[in-house]
Amino acid sequence: MQSHLRALLTRSIEKTAKGGELHSTELPPLLLELPKQREFGDLATNVAMLWAKSAKKPPRVIAETILKNIDDPDGILARKEIAGPGFLNFTFSPKFYYAQLREIAAGHYDRVDLGHGEKVQVEFASVNPTGPLHVGHGRVAVIGDVLARLHEVTGFQVEREYYVNDTGNQMENLGLSVDARYRELFGEQVEFPENGYPGDYVKEIAATIKQRHGDQYLNGDHEAAIGFFREYAGASLLNTIRAQLSDFGITFDSFFSEKAMRERGEVLQAMDFLRAQRMLYSQDGAEWYKSTQFGDDKDRTVIKSDGELTYFASDIAYHRNKYERKFRKLINVWGADHHGYVPRLKAAMQGLGYDPDVLNVVLVQMVQLTRGGEPVRMGKRTGEFVSLEEVLEEVGRDAARFFFLMRKSDSHLDFDLDLAKRQSSDNPVFYVQYAHARVASIFEQASKKGLNLGERATVSVERLELAEELELIRKMIQFNDVLEESVRELEPHRVVFYLLDLAGEFHRYYNRQRVLSDDLDLVRARLLLVENVQRTLRRGLEILGIEAPLKMAARPEAEA
Repeated sequence: MQSHLRALLTRSIEKTAKGGELHSTELPPLLLELPKQREFGDLATNVAMLWAKSAKKPPRVIAETILKNIDDPDGILARKEIAGPGFLNFTFSPKFYYAQLREIAAGHYDRVDLGHGEKVQVEFASVNPTGPLHVGHGRVAVIGDVLARLHEVTGFQVEREYYVNDTGNQMENLGLSVDARYRELFGEQVEFPENGYPGDYVKEIAATIKQRHGDQYLNGDHEAAIGFFREYAGASLLNTIRAQLSDFGITFDSFFSEKAMRERGEVLQAMDFLRAQRMLYSQDGAEWYKSTQFGDDKDRTVIKSDGELTYFASDIAYHRNKYERKFRKLINVWGADHHGYVPRLKAAMQGLGYDPDVLNVVLVQMVQLTRGGEPVRMGKRTGEFVSLEEVLEEVGRDAARFFFLMRKSDSHLDFDLDLAKRQSSDNPVFYVQYAHARVASIFEQASKKGLNLGERATVSVERLELAEELELIRKMIQFNDVLEESVRELEPHRVVFYLLDLAGEFHRYYNRQRVLSDDLDLVRARLLLVENVQRTLRRGLEILGIEAPLKMAARPEAEA
C-alpha cells in the first residue's frame, strides 16, 4: 500500500520542486505511517511540515501545493485531506482495493525484494555449552530465527550462525563440576566447585562417563581427567542444545568454535593488527584497547597481566572474521545483559577499519514464566531454571514461539503457561490458527454444496461492497509493508501484531456475514476474499515458524 502512495507523492513533490512554486530544490524525506485513528484515512505523511523550513512557507500552503500536483489517473485515491498544522491524510478508493485483491490472488504479493540478494548473517542463541537452554535462551533463539526468516522472504541471502564459547573459565568450571560428580559416584566426599554447575544434567553426564569408562579417570593424571571431562561435557551439552533448538524448529548453517579460532591464531593476529595500528597500549602488565577513542566509556583489556586473552579479544577476532566474510549486514541477537558490550564492540570494529553500522545488535529482555498468576522459577531437571525443553513439553512449539514474539524484544515478557495451553480465543496463537482453519472449513462446506471459485480472474470482486470486506483487503495489502518495516527495524513482533489484527477482522466478518448463500456471484467474491485471508495468515505463520492447521481441536469460547 505504501509503495503506491509513495509513487504518487514522489512525482507530486518533484513536480512541485521543479515548478518553482516553493522556491526550494531541497526535497524532504517522505515518511508514511498509519494514522492513529481509522477515520483519518489509510496513510498519512508529515512531508509538508518537514519541507516548511527549507521552502520558507507555512506547512499548510506546502500541503495544498502537493495535493494540487498529485496526478492520479487510475483513481486509486478516494480522499485527500489536510489536517492540523499540515499533515496529509489519504484514503484509497474501492477501485484500488479490488485491483490489489486481484494482484494478491494472482500471487503478485508473494515476493518482496528488499534485499536484492545481499548477504546477511544472523548470529543468535549462542549459549555457552555449559547447560541446557532455559526459557530466556528460547526467546533469543526464536527472535533470531524469525529475523533470519524475515530477511529471507524479503530477498536477502541469509546465513544463520551459532558462536560456540567452548573455551575459558566457564568451560573449566564445567570440567571441574563433572569431575566432582564423577568422584561422588565412587563414594568420594568431594567439595563441589564454588562456581560449578549444580544441575542434575551434570550428574547425568558423570553417570554416562562412569558407565562407558568405569573408574578410568578416578586415579592418574588429574589435570588430564579434568580436560577430558571438559571436552566430553562440552560436546555432550552442545549436542543437547542442538537437539533442543531442532525441536524448537531452529537450525543453523554454521557453528563457529571459539576454541578452533584461537587454535588457528586468529585472535593473536587481530591483536597484532591493532598493535600495528597503535590501538593497544600496555599498563600494569596488561594490554588495553583504546576504545574510548570511539565513544566507549573506558578502555578495555584484551590481554591480561598473566598473558591470558580476554573474552573481548576473542570477540574482536570473531567479528573481524565476520566482516572479512563480506556480509552486507551483521545481526547479533543477545540477551539484554550485554547492553554495555555493544558500544565496546562497535568501537573495536572502528579500530579495525570497518563500518560499525554494518553490525546491528538486537537486545532481548528476560522472560518471566507464570502459572495461575504465580511466578515459576525452578525447573525439574536443572534445579536452577526452567529449561526450554520443559516449556515445549508443556505448551508445544507453536505456542512457545508465538508467545516469545508477543512483545518487542527489548521489553520484559510475562509468559502465561496456562494461557498458552488454552484451546480458546483467549489464547492468541489459537485465535490466529483458528482463523486459518475456519477458512478451510468454509471451503469444505462449499465443496459439499457444489460451490467453487472457478476461474479466479473472472470473479466479480466489485461485489465486495461492505466496509468489513474492504477492511479485510486493506489489511492484506498492508502485509508486505509490515514485512519491510519488521526487517528495517529488526522487530519481528510486528508480524505477530499484524496476524492478530487480521485474524480479528476475519473472525468479526465471519460472525456477521454469510460467505455461502444463493447469490453465486457474491459467493465467489467472498470465497476469493477469505481464500486470500487464509493465504496471508499462512504466509505470516510460516515466517513465524508456526503451523497453519486446517482443523482445530476445539472452537473458541468467545469471539473478539
